[in-house]
Amino acid sequence: MITEFKRIGIVTRPQTPRIEVSLHELIDFLLAEKIDVFIDRESVDGGVVHPDDLPRCRLTDKDNIGRECGLVIVLGGDGTFLSAARKVAPYRIPLVGVNQGHLGFLTQVPREEMLKEIAGILTGKHQAEERILLETDLIRNGTHVKNSLALNDVVISRGGAGQMIEFETFINQEFVYTQRSDGLIVSTPTGSTAYALAAGGPILQASLRAFTLVPICPQSMTNRPIAVPDTCEIDILITKAGDARAHFDGQSYIDIQSGDMLRIRRYRHSLRILHPGTYRYYKTLRQKLHWGEQLVPISQHD
Repeated sequence: MITEFKRIGIVTRPQTPRIEVSLHELIDFLLAEKIDVFIDRESVDGGVVHPDDLPRCRLTDKDNIGRECGLVIVLGGDGTFLSAARKVAPYRIPLVGVNQGHLGFLTQVPREEMLKEIAGILTGKHQAEERILLETDLIRNGTHVKNSLALNDVVISRGGAGQMIEFETFINQEFVYTQRSDGLIVSTPTGSTAYALAAGGPILQASLRAFTLVPICPQSMTNRPIAVPDTCEIDILITKAGDARAHFDGQSYIDIQSGDMLRIRRYRHSLRILHPGTYRYYKTLRQKLHWGEQLVPISQHD
């Protein structure tokens, strides 16, 4: 096989059923093609790496896998993919997702066709797609407290006490509105089919360069989702926090206080995802969202 990818990392979700079998098959395949294989240490700690594979692979941390590899393959679901995406985005290397269960929005390679589809991707038979990410700075008393990335969304939400939070929103330093609600979702097109969709936000085609701001149960019925270009800088000033938190892709969070400012912008690098050559964006939407199937072939519309 002739491929540009000579060093490939593998990230798994250890608790996934039969993940050991998929991982062993993938390692065998890549090594047979004379490719250096890097295994995430969490997979080793999770006991899913076959003992015979350990001496044949190199171990690495998820934080470093983007620095050491030219491609990362994710075995798991969309949650595992999101976690890996935030780690490799700074290194601008592509990701491939192999779904171990139901079809995912991000993990497009079916488990049953893993080796065939990976072989095609490695030899250039793929569709490359660039996805934008969000970068968030939490500013408290004029000091930058935390910097976080998100591929799906940044969610500001009330905590366990159940009190509404109050905040002011600015876009490019222009005041937009004051809102009292359960929170706000700032979403990328990738995240527009996740929490933002459930909260009433629009679906954004994956390659659009835009964000959406989607209120969560606003007190005023006139508050509606807003779509803005991804060149905008969004500032959220928390005026009444209660026990609110800011969540990043639903996988990490930070407690926020009254007076905190969340500054959200497009991250300087996009994430490159390699899909199988048969990938169709709207087909995925139709399958995941259970839209109706086409009844009349397109040729009959002519």
